[in-house]
Amino acid sequence: MGMMQEFKAFALKGNVIDLAVGVIIGAAFSKIVDSMVGDLIMPVLGAVIGKLDFSNLFLVLGSVPPGIPTTLDALKKAGIPVLAYGSFITVAVNFAILAFIIFIMVKQINRLKRREAVAPTAAPPEDTLLLREIRDSLKK
Repeated sequence: MGMMQEFKAFALKGNVIDLAVGVIIGAAFSKIVDSMVGDLIMPVLGAVIGKLDFSNLFLVLGSVPPGIPTTLDALKKAGIPVLAYGSFITVAVNFAILAFIIFIMVKQINRLKRREAVAPTAAPPEDTLLLREIRDSLKK
């Protein structure tokens, strides 16, 4: 029974719960970034570069039997080895955007923390000042 209590204490620690919340939010945030890259950025890049869709860039590593279309999906379904470097480019762009967004967020949070630390503290209440005066006069 001691191991179950240890596990319960571990699982209910604040850090573990914070980590779980972070993972869940990270997964949802990843979907947002995937959509931003796939639906907004990649079409613009494709239009600028010349109607390229990076996800459909691939290199066939085997022989293609007659009658199979040379599209990435059809080749994968047929079991033909394909080097899908366009998918890697898409994932790398996703990662770069996600890392940049997180960098900006952390930078802003640190800026707010610094501003909070530098902010002048409010003057102590009048009763606190009076108590300090009484304390100081009693010390004499």
